[in-house]
Amino acid sequence: MPDILQQDIKYVPGVGPRRQDILKRELGIATFGDLLEYYPYKYIDRSKIYRIADFSGEMPFVQVKAHILSFEEYDMGPRKKRIVAHATDGTGIVDLVWFARAQQMTKDLKVDTEYIIFGKPSVFKGRYQFAHPEIEKAGDVELSTMGMQPYYVTTERMKNAGITSRTIERITKSLLERLSEPLAETLPPFIVNRLHLVSRDTAFRNIHYPQSAADMSAAQMRLKFEELFYVQLNILRYAADHRRKYRGFVFQHVGPVFNEFFYHHLPFELTGAQKRVIREVRQDMRSGRQMNRLLQGDVGSGKTLVALMCMLLAIDNGYQACIMAPTEILAEQHLATIRQMLDGMAVRTELLTGTVKGKKRRDILEGTANGSVNILVGTHAVIEDTVQFLNLGFVVVDEQHRFGVAQRAKLWTKNANPPHVLVMTATPIPRTLAMTIYGDLDVSIIDELPPGRKPIQTIHMYDSQTTSLYESIRRQIRKGRQVYIVFPLIKESEKIDLKNLEEGYEALREVFPNFSMSKIHGKMKPADKEAEMQRFVKGETQILVATTVIEVGVNVPNASVMVILDAQRYGLSQLHQLRGRVGRGAEQSFCILVTTQQLSKETATRIDIMCDTNDGFRIAEADLKLRGPGDLEGTQQSGMAFDLKIANIARDGQLVQLARDEAQRIVDDDPLCQKPEYQLLWERLIALRKTNINWAAIS
Repeated sequence: MPDILQQDIKYVPGVGPRRQDILKRELGIATFGDLLEYYPYKYIDRSKIYRIADFSGEMPFVQVKAHILSFEEYDMGPRKKRIVAHATDGTGIVDLVWFARAQQMTKDLKVDTEYIIFGKPSVFKGRYQFAHPEIEKAGDVELSTMGMQPYYVTTERMKNAGITSRTIERITKSLLERLSEPLAETLPPFIVNRLHLVSRDTAFRNIHYPQSAADMSAAQMRLKFEELFYVQLNILRYAADHRRKYRGFVFQHVGPVFNEFFYHHLPFELTGAQKRVIREVRQDMRSGRQMNRLLQGDVGSGKTLVALMCMLLAIDNGYQACIMAPTEILAEQHLATIRQMLDGMAVRTELLTGTVKGKKRRDILEGTANGSVNILVGTHAVIEDTVQFLNLGFVVVDEQHRFGVAQRAKLWTKNANPPHVLVMTATPIPRTLAMTIYGDLDVSIIDELPPGRKPIQTIHMYDSQTTSLYESIRRQIRKGRQVYIVFPLIKESEKIDLKNLEEGYEALREVFPNFSMSKIHGKMKPADKEAEMQRFVKGETQILVATTVIEVGVNVPNASVMVILDAQRYGLSQLHQLRGRVGRGAEQSFCILVTTQQLSKETATRIDIMCDTNDGFRIAEADLKLRGPGDLEGTQQSGMAFDLKIANIARDGQLVQLARDEAQRIVDDDPLCQKPEYQLLWERLIALRKTNINWAAIS
């Protein structure tokens, strides 16, 4: 029965054309398989009957067996009624209350008939009540078989059409009853038996209708493992195939360009972590296989220096190098940094962005094509068809999550043989997430800061403490320091009551009349933005008022204070990125998080984490646990195009590792996907790749 799960959802009893349309539009459920993979988000034990007399304080969802004594009807305005039914189980009385479909309830329910009543009891005027409880005739329910009742997420549109969680539960039950034969297995016996997994058929039945918590847990384990296993198998198979197909340029020599830089231009002694990463890259570039390496490093850890030294190795071996950044500001920052480090050396470095026009652009394109441009720095402009390299051998992609997979792949086509690729990110990625999103990349980590850097002190202040905040800013400026003040918006939003940059800038000019100020936001013309930025870089202004446009690519060592207004509106990753704009000089730096006093528990946790640590990896782990992988900045663009329907990378880290180990064992044993014992796995992977999940888009 291999194809039954591909059958149209309309053939499930209880669906029909109208529900078919709504389920497809609202939840993407079109087939039997889609319905089975729409998993419950919680379960409630329906096997136990409570006594009304035992109700106390805050109660969970409970059920009672009771009969209705009487109904009362109350007017709630034009054509609106509130119906209250008084029910008893002999130990006490509970009120059943309906506001919607109230009059229908008096028709459906009968006095002196025994019902199973299920809901969350609350107290109103000294009496317990259920608002809109679920009710079934006692004779229609066999409590011993109810077990754990599943609950499914539904949309507002579904509810308006009468499709509730209970509706999905019933049609799922209809489907499972229709599937009289066991579902075909999608994992081979040697994996199922070794890991003590339940069968696929058992897993699907027990994920929707578990009789116990143990049944539910075993079903979740099986389905989560399978989901993660095929993701990892796809990534590792792709990586092995890529390594087999593409031979890399061999960089044998450490030549005069690298040596001149190392002995005469190195701005500071390399940290142990930087030396380790350069050794890892060097080993890749000598191996004869194309390098695909992810370089993780916290803000200010010296990733650009490592990338530059690797590019110089490429130049020494007769190749060109390219660095692609997501924004003009970041590209310009890279150019300035590289030119400053290479000052006096015979290495031609050029910038190519959308704003480089006319003769300048023609000169750069010509130099790139004839090889006289050694290092090309740019935005996505560098992947345009008009940009041709003589011999591109090394590519650096910075802030990689901001580029789509197809954009990055275009750089590979700039040479007959793909160049070595170093992917850099200043957003530390938790190990389990990196394993899934960047599973085909080798990972290097810079986990040390350059010597002489003092840890940034992070302070939490409330917006009622502005007098103290402003005085702190004045003290820092009088010491010769500079200050960033970040606003979340450019113009006022009617929907969200936030401070905005335009009004804030004018107010701050009145607060700090003796200091010069710059202003930057994303809607300014590039030339105006650059002019304002340069005023701040040169020290002509003491305060830079900005939006999050300064999150990356701004390096002013003299700036020692970062003030983030309405900090409760930011995620941990963005707060950490903004904080990284300071702490780049030898002086003590400060990051001040200004929030309202009313903070949710999760927001307070975020602020506490920021104040507690400067470690980007700890912050990334916390962010993953708080927000989940789908919300983390960049994960949707970075290749996580598949949807995890039941597994959660934040909570299921051990399963991710287990799935990867199993997948690696199979790829190592059958690199060409030909062995008969693995045929089921390769066929299943092909089937998954044909679905609407973009499994191929894993970078």
